Amino acid sequence: MPTIAGPSSSPHKHIVAARSENTGGLEVNTPRKRKLRSDSAAEVASTAVVTERSFSTPMKWKSPRRCAVSSPSTLKEDVQEDSKGKLESAVISPVKDRFDCLDVKSKLNPRDDDQMKAVKEALHVSTAPSTVVCREDEQTRVLEFVKGCMEQKMAGSLYICGCPGTGKSLSMEKVKQQAEEWAKQEGLPSLETVSVNCTSLTKTTDIFSKILGESETGKKVNGSSSPLQQLQVLFSQKQQSSSTKMMLIIADEMDYLITRDRGVLHELFMLTTLPFSRCILIGVANAIDLADRFLPKLKSLNCKPLVVTFRAYSTEQILRILQERLVELPYVAFQSKALELCARKVSAASGDMRKALSVCRSALEILETEVKGSTDEEPQSPVTEDQVVKINHMVAALSKIFKSPVVDTIQSLPQHQQIIVCSAAKAFRGSKKDSSIAELNKLYLEICKSSVITPAGITEFCNMCTVLNDQGILKLSKARDDKLKRVSLRVDEADITFALKEIRFFRNCLL
Repeated sequence: MPTIAGPSSSPHKHIVAARSENTGGLEVNTPRKRKLRSDSAAEVASTAVVTERSFSTPMKWKSPRRCAVSSPSTLKEDVQEDSKGKLESAVISPVKDRFDCLDVKSKLNPRDDDQMKAVKEALHVSTAPSTVVCREDEQTRVLEFVKGCMEQKMAGSLYICGCPGTGKSLSMEKVKQQAEEWAKQEGLPSLETVSVNCTSLTKTTDIFSKILGESETGKKVNGSSSPLQQLQVLFSQKQQSSSTKMMLIIADEMDYLITRDRGVLHELFMLTTLPFSRCILIGVANAIDLADRFLPKLKSLNCKPLVVTFRAYSTEQILRILQERLVELPYVAFQSKALELCARKVSAASGDMRKALSVCRSALEILETEVKGSTDEEPQSPVTEDQVVKINHMVAALSKIFKSPVVDTIQSLPQHQQIIVCSAAKAFRGSKKDSSIAELNKLYLEICKSSVITPAGITEFCNMCTVLNDQGILKLSKARDDKLKRVSLRVDEADITFALKEIRFFRNCLL
């Protein structure tokens, strides 16, 4: 790389000096044609080669990456600058690369019903993408577990937990397809798959009849015994055929099976411990602490499941998933900054991908209403090129989605009641779902003390909790002594965070 010329170094002087040496020191002051800057730079470069770069060039230096990319015959992806200034193959961020791809597409026409319908379908929750991105590690762990059970013809159980909208159910569909394809390639018997959504069951015990009804082997079993007993008999007898299929049971929304004695949940997992069981049980639930509550009992029953946790999506992951859904469209519907704003806000509130899709669809509808309103006023107005979802549309959509009656109620509460709500949100994170009023009051006093706020007395504190109970924010149980009443949250923590995040005091408390 050429060195930068200093204030005292002049390439013209070097050239004159070089010419003087060639003429034996005789200086000739003849008028010469004025040289162009490019010619001067070329002469300096050639002279620098002779004198081993002893002097510098007057041409303004440009980055090798920029110079290479500016060439029409050089591809952007084929260029990269290493530490020595050489050019090698580039490593471009996939998210940024997709943004660059969107920028060169044609703009969306909000007046075209077909285009708007295509974008809305791409952003709909029911539209399954061709690939499930940002969940590769979790899918690999689940798939390897299923492969191991199929190869060894051994039953097993796995529990998948995570917040809503983190790709659990969608990932299970992909794992099911991959497992079937893998079994076909390896020449193993195909899987007998039973998928049950526990929210559709009338009774919790109906899951056993559902499994028995969809099982090919279970259809042959007759008797007056209960479905659970028939399954227990089925998996306690050795099968005659050596090519007996393994049964993959995917129980989605498993937390709906929780009963007072947890009998149904325990019996379901115990199916994998029977002598000739072929069950590969995968339970999916939103309750992160479900495994902590039931693992000790399941461990004692020798049916402790493997646990895989799906974390909430980060800003980068939400942004990438949105881009994966929009990249197939032949036109640009969203500004890059608008999508980034949506990803940041949703990841900060809950990390729920379904919420991000809902926000984007709402922003698209706001744009559509805006364009149609202007069309009604000016029927002959031409379609402008920048009619895409911008930041102002996304801000309006975010306010519409997250601004619920609960948020309005929390924002209108007096300060001390907001502190109580904030205390409850902190107290009930994780596995803890309720506490006594005395325990909540202790946390309330700590927040007041740290912020130099005069706290309310215990009697007034109990009265404020009663008011919050009447407004549907807290839930109080009955007890003779107010201090012994159990208190729990009736609202989502994300609504509390969204309602109070603009106030620095509460934002720091909720950290």
